[in-house]
Amino acid sequence: MVGGTVEGEEEIKVNDVAKIENGKPGTLSFLANPKYTPYLYSTRSSIVIINEDFKLNGGKPLKATLIRTPDAYSAFAQVLQAYSKMLEPEAGIAKTAVVSPTASIGENVYIGDYVVIDDKATIGDNSKVYPHSYIGSKTKIGNGTSLFTGVKIYHDCSIGQECTIHAGTVIGSDGFGFAPQQQHDYKKIPQIGDVIIEDHVEIGANCTIDRATMGSTVIRKGVKLDNLIQVAHNVEIGENTVIAAQSGVSGSSRIGKNCMLGGQVGIAGHIDIADEVKIGAQSGISNHIKEKGATVLGSPAYDISSFKRAFAYFRSLPKIVKRLEKLEKKQKDQ
Repeated sequence: MVGGTVEGEEEIKVNDVAKIENGKPGTLSFLANPKYTPYLYSTRSSIVIINEDFKLNGGKPLKATLIRTPDAYSAFAQVLQAYSKMLEPEAGIAKTAVVSPTASIGENVYIGDYVVIDDKATIGDNSKVYPHSYIGSKTKIGNGTSLFTGVKIYHDCSIGQECTIHAGTVIGSDGFGFAPQQQHDYKKIPQIGDVIIEDHVEIGANCTIDRATMGSTVIRKGVKLDNLIQVAHNVEIGENTVIAAQSGVSGSSRIGKNCMLGGQVGIAGHIDIADEVKIGAQSGISNHIKEKGATVLGSPAYDISSFKRAFAYFRSLPKIVKRLEKLEKKQKDQ
């Protein structure tokens, strides 16, 4: 499965996984972070996946069977994926589910209790819709996609293949569009666009992705969104970009490919961010970032090396103030 080589008992069997420090007989663990190396010699796990270039301490006894792989972390992730598939529900439509007669349901699909699938919606082969979820009219769900408990997808949205959308996420709700009126109230602007989510996207729990005012809000192939993220109307997020929890992207902003955003990042509206940009946690982005591969931090955010220098001066500010006060007093005394 992982293309590794075995050192130890080749016929050993396991039936569970465990962290290396908490391993028990019959479990499989991995070692990728060097700080956990001492546990390799004390763990009770039956199997440990390690990097192929890991050098053992010959003076210490080793009980576990080892599997050497080019990348222990990736290999363990592959094992976990196989393990999680064993836990998936069997295909079939629950008796309490409500499926429109005009909806199209593919082969080997699981639809859980109290799911509602509206008119002309399409569910692809091998997909899973867990209990209490809602699929709006004319929405399309690709093959092999999983929608966990309580996911709500409004009408006319498109979800690609092999996507995972976690519990409580809402896709296709109205964008935040209101026109100020002379009476100091607001007139709602109808949101008539849609949301397009491409293949291999994973969206965490309780995220909200708004439909476009016109056109589309687009999440490109391979994007990974953490929990509690807000994506506003007409936003576009480029391929393989990852965004950590509690971040928010305002309307009509565009994020490039292969970007990385830390937690609680805020992006103002109509902002363009280049490819491969890294944005530190709690940063506020109020201007375009045009430099490919830039790393920024702060609120408002700017180049990280300049931010670190400025912060070093900021930490020294009390000492600088005291020195200044002494100089002023000395000058007055003279």
